[in-house]
Amino acid sequence: MAKKVTMQQIADYMGVSKFVVSKALSGKGGVSESTKEKVIKAAAQLGYFANTKPYLPPKLSDASPEGASKQSVLVLMPNVRFQTKESLYWGRILDGIKARLEAAGLGMMIVMEQSADHLLQALNPNGILGLIGVGEISSSVLLEVRRLHVPFVLVDHEDGLIPSDTVFVNNYDSMHRLTNHLIGIGHSRLMFVGDPRYSRSFYDRWTGFRSAVEEQGLVSDTSASLLIRLEGYEVFGEQIREAFESLRRRKAMPTAFVCANDTIALDTIQVLQQMEYKVPADVSVSGFDNIENSYRTTPSLTTVNVPKELMGARAVEKLFERVSRNEDVTEKLLLSGEVMFRESTAGAVKTDNA
Repeated sequence: MAKKVTMQQIADYMGVSKFVVSKALSGKGGVSESTKEKVIKAAAQLGYFANTKPYLPPKLSDASPEGASKQSVLVLMPNVRFQTKESLYWGRILDGIKARLEAAGLGMMIVMEQSADHLLQALNPNGILGLIGVGEISSSVLLEVRRLHVPFVLVDHEDGLIPSDTVFVNNYDSMHRLTNHLIGIGHSRLMFVGDPRYSRSFYDRWTGFRSAVEEQGLVSDTSASLLIRLEGYEVFGEQIREAFESLRRRKAMPTAFVCANDTIALDTIQVLQQMEYKVPADVSVSGFDNIENSYRTTPSLTTVNVPKELMGARAVEKLFERVSRNEDVTEKLLLSGEVMFRESTAGAVKTDNA
């Protein structure tokens, strides 16, 4: 059995004092954020987190119904950009978590806070079964959760430094299938709309798209020819319009826009219609997620259905498994997405790109 990595070894590896490492890993003040990030990264590289064997609350099977009813699961959301409980995407995941917990006789407490200091006030390791992170959670917060020995599962997010169980839809395969469908109905000029750097899900969707077009020999340099990198996730119509106007001036409009999610796709359709393009007669548009607005719009949106409620329910079940078998290796659970063919896509037509 490998020996536990010590703080002194991390300090020696970094060339700093053990005091600095201790401060950074304890979640206390006294070191800068940049130093804390470097310490976390070094600790991960040396296997410090992998050696941690957390203390866990009693197994579900050992708890009485009366005792179980007093336990809760803390659900942590960043409450930034569109990642809120009112979201048509994230809100449905919360619905799935809530329904599964209620079926098990457990409560749910939502904390929309990204500060590790404030998290401490809400997090009582003796009063909760575990934590489910929904969306992007900062490494510093996850480190604090791990330091408190609380079992946790992440939904639609993973941290490269801090190992955990995760639940995703199979973004790569789903986007690969959707892109292959568009190619199969005649589209040879396709463009991905979104920023792969925003999240792991966006990155996997982009790589699924890129692999499909490269396998068909449609492009030699995907990043230069097919990819629009919108800044972050703040997608505004004017930003998309500027990009599309540039494409039109260069006579480089694609026949299909493959968007990273439905929100981007709906903005794309709106801009194209304002530019007097007909969707899908002139250009096809697809999305990803299958939020409610995707089928309420005109034309209705071809997209990939993400089983959002099921993702939430499976995160709860994965947390139960972690509580029962805390020494098992962490797992990444992928749920299948289903392509929904609707009105916004059709066979490609020859155009002059004017």
